[in-house]
Amino acid sequence: MSEQSRGTGRIRGTGSRRRKPTRRHRAKVIAAWTVAGVVVVGGAGLGYAYMALDGNLSSIDIDAKLGTDRPDDVDDGSQDILVLGSDSRSGDNGKYGQDEGAARSDTAMVVHVDKGHKSASVVSIPRDTLIERPACASDTTDETVPAEHRAMFNTAYEVGGPACAVKTVESMSGIRMDHYLEVDFTGFKKLIDELGGVEITTKTAIDDSKSHLDLEPGTHTLNGEESLGLVRTRKSVGDGSDLGRIQLQQAFIKALIDQTKSVGVFSSPNKLYGLADAATKAVTTDSGLGSVKKLTGFANGLKGLGADNVHMVTLPVEYDPADPNRVLPQEKAGRQVWAALKNDRPIPASATEKSAGDKGDADKVVE
Repeated sequence: MSEQSRGTGRIRGTGSRRRKPTRRHRAKVIAAWTVAGVVVVGGAGLGYAYMALDGNLSSIDIDAKLGTDRPDDVDDGSQDILVLGSDSRSGDNGKYGQDEGAARSDTAMVVHVDKGHKSASVVSIPRDTLIERPACASDTTDETVPAEHRAMFNTAYEVGGPACAVKTVESMSGIRMDHYLEVDFTGFKKLIDELGGVEITTKTAIDDSKSHLDLEPGTHTLNGEESLGLVRTRKSVGDGSDLGRIQLQQAFIKALIDQTKSVGVFSSPNKLYGLADAATKAVTTDSGLGSVKKLTGFANGLKGLGADNVHMVTLPVEYDPADPNRVLPQEKAGRQVWAALKNDRPIPASATEKSAGDKGDADKVVE
């Protein structure tokens, strides 16, 4: 990656100077890579490398913390996965700065794969959504974290860890999460570079001083650092809020899924291993996916999915009248979204048409 002068510091389509992202922006990229990352792991066929790659994976047992007070486990072949991006700076992530208290989940997606594994629906939950957070077990102590009224969604992970985040989503949706995936942004940045970059076509110029991204209209192959800049961008999208940035991330996911489908990993063992190594280092899973064999078996069921088979929406929300920096779930529309996933049906367009999260206009920026 080329170094640019300290005077400009902008990421351009052919290189970048590494900047320290802000705490709020950093984790935005993480979940935006996860769906495609799982497809990479599954599609790669990792049988020969199980032993070597198992050591890369981290897993956590969240079932004991969740207990038995959960939605019913519907065994119809469909899958519901909570994908979180934490802003922790432990390990290799320390190069982006020091932790400021407990990590939060600044990006969250509920991924529903239909029972035939032919299509998927992805529901992004804005981190600033004010919710009724349920009481949940702490991941570090034997104590119970008390319930809270009008809590920001991303505090569930902060106060109780993965199990509390899962319990909160299950409380909101009435849907049992079959699996949990937490993604490391440094690892997935390396995955983008292993893939050889991701091709994005911009319809308008993007010039965002906060994300240090400067792209002219046209087609660009973005490396890992540049991709970080893209999914951190909000100034050039819609009203400049996090809601518009979510839409931009969703557009990036589709481009990444297409990219994983076009890479000829089978023709190059080194390419195959490099992708598998980067992908397995990037994720923390629940114990049900806690080995390369289990993760690959799960992901093999997803490798038939293409960008055209993945429908992405943002949980229907409206701005909080008491605080324009926060959003509230639209209860009736939200029930429509969750009911569609629970009944393995497509999410109706009417559920999101009046949502503040449907006005980011990312499709006017990238294709």
